[in-house]
Amino acid sequence: MAPFSLLGGLVVGPVVGLLATLAMDRVMPRLPEGTTAPRVAAGVLTGVPVGDAPGRLATWVHYVAGGGSGILFVGLVAAARAVLGIGTPAAAVVAAPVMLALMVGFFALVPLPRAEGLPRQRLAPIRRDWALAAAAYVVVAAVLIVAAAGV
Repeated sequence: MAPFSLLGGLVVGPVVGLLATLAMDRVMPRLPEGTTAPRVAAGVLTGVPVGDAPGRLATWVHYVAGGGSGILFVGLVAAARAVLGIGTPAAAVVAAPVMLALMVGFFALVPLPRAEGLPRQRLAPIRRDWALAAAAYVVVAAVLIVAAAGV
């Protein structure tokens, strides 16, 4: 399996990210707080309570972040390949928990604490549901990266 060139990674990353975000969209509505995360981001960006956050902005933020995360994940896989001297499938397995930790950690430490209008008792369920949705993203993105590298 050939590694991605820099340009190839910049092209493949957003595609992988957007497809993984679409898969994540299948998981989020099934979770009690699953669809809250994009509204948290939109609320923080606009300075309004989460319940008043613009839905359209929440959708845009969700997909832009998903595409950008795809670039990051492709980069992590490439770094694991280079540093550890392993193939793409093994590198995806190594990079996946790092990517999940970055996604969950960023959300839990940056936008969520700044969100307005959320009672404290909702924070843990929001974090949990975001972690589950992010795990779905990472699994799908890993499979897509391995498949793309094999082409």
